[in-house]
Amino acid sequence: MFAHLSAYRMILASNSPRRRELLAGLGLTFETRVIPGIDESYPDGLSGPEIAVYIASAKARAYRATLAADELLITADTIVYIDGRVFGKPHDRDEACAMLRALSGRTHQVITGVTLQSREHLRSFSVTTEVTFAALAEEEIAYYVDHYRPFDKAGSYGIQEWIGFVGVTGIHGSYFNVMGLPVQRLYQELKTFPGYPTQNKTTKQNKKDYA
Repeated sequence: MFAHLSAYRMILASNSPRRRELLAGLGLTFETRVIPGIDESYPDGLSGPEIAVYIASAKARAYRATLAADELLITADTIVYIDGRVFGKPHDRDEACAMLRALSGRTHQVITGVTLQSREHLRSFSVTTEVTFAALAEEEIAYYVDHYRPFDKAGSYGIQEWIGFVGVTGIHGSYFNVMGLPVQRLYQELKTFPGYPTQNKTTKQNKKDYA
């Protein structure tokens, strides 16, 4: 399925254990590479999917100068989006609890932007999943935040953890996208990503797909 990519060395630009687990689940061999301190700000006026793609693309740009000719880089960024507001990773306990209160009893979007980049090709896309929470009691919010410390998770929750077991009443779209990587869509994109170029191959115009 990925024979056309066999000459590439695949790089996942993420420290997330969940993304590493999900990418490994596709049967791919890859290594991780992380550049700290990448600016994840974005311009005003972007929609949720545009924000996720913008940040994933910004991460890819930060790695471009380090890419070898035979490397294929995967960057991703996941946001929680509700009422035009972006919930990223909480900075502390108070912010984590406030995020969960805002999500309680409501439906929100989880959006992951992904960029695939080699020296000659660039492809970006996003995947959106709708998640509905039951009304959460204050003691439930406090229990989850204090026991699971979700400070590395967008929206202050991991759907695969306790809060997902007791709080999520519905999901429309990819479950794995909520975990941080839309692996089914990524699989389809990798199947059509251009193979490793030969010396005589001319550079093709970059392709960007926005879902």
